[in-house]
Amino acid sequence: MKNHLKYMMLSCVLLLTPALTYAQQYPNKPVRFVVGFPPGGTNDIVARALGQKLTEQMGQQFIIENRGGANTAIASELFAKTAAPDGYTIILNAPGHATNPTLMKLNFDSIRDFAFITTAAESVNLLVAHPSLPARNIKELIAVSKARPGDIFYGSSGVGTTVHLSGALFEYLTGVKWVHVPYKGAGPALIDMLGGQFSLYFGNMPSVIGYARTGRLRGLAVTGAKRSLAAPDMPTIAESGVPGYEVTTWYGVAAPAKTPRPIVDRLHSEILRALKSADLQARFKDLGADPIGNSPEQATTYVQNEINKWAKVLKAAGIKGE
Repeated sequence: MKNHLKYMMLSCVLLLTPALTYAQQYPNKPVRFVVGFPPGGTNDIVARALGQKLTEQMGQQFIIENRGGANTAIASELFAKTAAPDGYTIILNAPGHATNPTLMKLNFDSIRDFAFITTAAESVNLLVAHPSLPARNIKELIAVSKARPGDIFYGSSGVGTTVHLSGALFEYLTGVKWVHVPYKGAGPALIDMLGGQFSLYFGNMPSVIGYARTGRLRGLAVTGAKRSLAAPDMPTIAESGVPGYEVTTWYGVAAPAKTPRPIVDRLHSEILRALKSADLQARFKDLGADPIGNSPEQATTYVQNEINKWAKVLKAAGIKGE
């Protein structure tokens, strides 16, 4: 019995040794870092900041690959079906990864086809208005909106994104009637927002805070349960007269399913090291994103909980994919 046990332990060690050696040598070539949105939006900004830090730490380039469309579903499907489980292709997950299973028919499994590494950061959205809209706070916005039902347009980075859901929840809780204008990413939406093509945008904090600070857009309130460190003078929507209102966004990192655990662990440790660095923390704080850095198991549970939560919200609000 003892010999049999020793044989089993030795077999396990022999099986693990190649993977451990591979992890120690990893990476020995550039790593593709897929982002499911076009350049210029929050996900792109966060991925580039994190990718630059990982490049510095690991000695190989983390190359951002933007594949926008369908609220990250296009990038996720391509990733799930074609990315080799060797650590040389990773993806930035966003809330769309959790809303898509309810909004559309997917050709991949949002949990089983991914090896979640960590939830890297969270941020709140900032409701900004074009200067032409006569509203300087939430109470004025509600009054103007009720006086002009169906006449005020709000843009988003796509159906089912937190940018969209922030507006839908606001309509649901206040009774205002707006018109939703979905775009294929935050970058294109912001271009039209700045040009006055629509009046309101619940932008992810990193992508709109700069415009609010310079006055090109008017910041009204944040979507979180508490004020953001990036804009402490900006009230929350809840404290501004819409009790119970709360929407947050998140940025996770995943590898393909069946990626060897030593590779997942190596990426996890390097990402956590990056998140603890003073320069990346300062960068995230300036963007309005808070570093998280949970374990692979916690990240997986987090995504599953988000899928369950938003399934209830989407169905209750009657939101469907396009």
